[in-house]
Amino acid sequence: MAINKKVPLRKCVATGEMLPKKAMIRVVRSKEGEVSVDVSGKKPGRGAYVSKSEQAVDIARKKNVLGHQLEAKIPEEIYEELLLLIRREAIL
Repeated sequence: MAINKKVPLRKCVATGEMLPKKAMIRVVRSKEGEVSVDVSGKKPGRGAYVSKSEQAVDIARKKNVLGHQLEAKIPEEIYEELLLLIRREAIL
């Protein structure tokens, strides 16, 4: 008999939907206040999850949800990196 492993769910800060952790990208703010995209999902610091969709990244950018969640200024490069990751994954 197969044992069902619980799939860890996370809430997208942009869309508010609960999705499996694998369907999200984590953005993290370190203790030093540095914001980065956490592809591994294991970096230390305060994290916020965004769905792997360009719409979610656009919402996050327009409403500054990541900035509010992480209590930090989000550099434009972070949004560009998120979009790149999503587009790269869409190709694979």
